[in-house]
Amino acid sequence: MRETREETGVLVAPADVRAAVTVHHRSPGGSARVGFFFEVRCWSGTPRVMEPDVCDAMGWFPLDALPEPMVAYCRAGLDAYRAGARIALHFQEPGDPIAYTPPADRLRLVSEAGSDSVVPEDAVRDFAERTVGRITGWTDASWARKGSQVWRADGGEDGVWFIKVHQNDRFLQREVGAFRTWVPNLGPAAPPPGGRR
Repeated sequence: MRETREETGVLVAPADVRAAVTVHHRSPGGSARVGFFFEVRCWSGTPRVMEPDVCDAMGWFPLDALPEPMVAYCRAGLDAYRAGARIALHFQEPGDPIAYTPPADRLRLVSEAGSDSVVPEDAVRDFAERTVGRITGWTDASWARKGSQVWRADGGEDGVWFIKVHQNDRFLQREVGAFRTWVPNLGPAAPPPGGRR
């Protein structure tokens, strides 16, 4: 709360602060630190740059349209938050740039207790967000069948979807055929772009 007031001029009450993500970070030079990211949805005052010697600018951006350049460590915290993870690692390698670049994205989300993974792989998350919009939370809803995964995806606009990754194409075709029998209004099957399902 003190840092928020000193750096942005905004007043925040203790009851309005929620711990969001903890990121263990290692810089390209090898030094390490832990960063704590908080969520605040209610405050008083208008945010402004209070320390122009250490901050170039301030603005509001959707999580799926963040500005560039952005410090890779800060981007890691926001990406972990967007994915619904509570803990993440961001261990940069020697020679990595300080600014975020996709080829040097070192973010690793840490699994919750009792779960094999907090979120699905990047390709599944990207597909879901292109299809239904921003996803604010992921829950592993898989069952015991080996190789298949099911995710509950909570949308930024209050929608809820279930996304399934099949163990192979044969299982996918069998299930799609069954759905088309049960729900004839789905229409004919069409492969997704790139053939990935």
